[in-house]
Amino acid sequence: MKHASMQFTRRARATLAAGGAVLVLGACTGMAQGATPGEGAMSAAEMEGAMRGWSAASRESMAFMMGKYGPPAEMTSTMAVWNQTGPWKRTIISARAVPHAFPGVHDDVMEQFVDYRVPPAMFDEIAMYDGSVTIERTKGELSARCDKEGANFLALNLAHELATGRLSVAEARRKYGEEIMAMKAGRPTEYTQRLLFEPMPGNSMDPDRPAM
Repeated sequence: MKHASMQFTRRARATLAAGGAVLVLGACTGMAQGATPGEGAMSAAEMEGAMRGWSAASRESMAFMMGKYGPPAEMTSTMAVWNQTGPWKRTIISARAVPHAFPGVHDDVMEQFVDYRVPPAMFDEIAMYDGSVTIERTKGELSARCDKEGANFLALNLAHELATGRLSVAEARRKYGEEIMAMKAGRPTEYTQRLLFEPMPGNSMDPDRPAM
């Protein structure tokens, strides 16, 4: 925990020194409605205070996101949120880790979203493939929650291949394990380095239809 805390603090101070700013949600600081960004900006010390009690995995993911994408757009004592960074529509790091045993034991702390319409007929297959891949049919969003961005790239790339009929559930699960092993061995492939499909901004929502 101490190492993760020091790593986060160094990256936070470097980012904020470069001109970054974090808006703190009112639930954490009591910031008045209509406050300007300057009034709601957090220092590295304040961010560290807000993270008191966060899991080690959450702190490590926070340090990674700060280093790659800069400070979060919003932060409370329970989560940090980035909007429109890289290929991601939204990233949420939660203070509390969710234990996950696939493909190996780890903590899920970082959820990353894209606009994507999954055919309803494929919902069961994606649920059987990975319980940490979530479909929001009405909003038209697909998300993956893990502890590494590379694992989230992989989870969504395979979800796309499953949704489009290129892989079966068993094949997707086997491929996931193989790719994670390669990434940990320092031999990452494109599956864990970027999205291999185009998200669907503005064309993924499914409002359904009236039933009365």
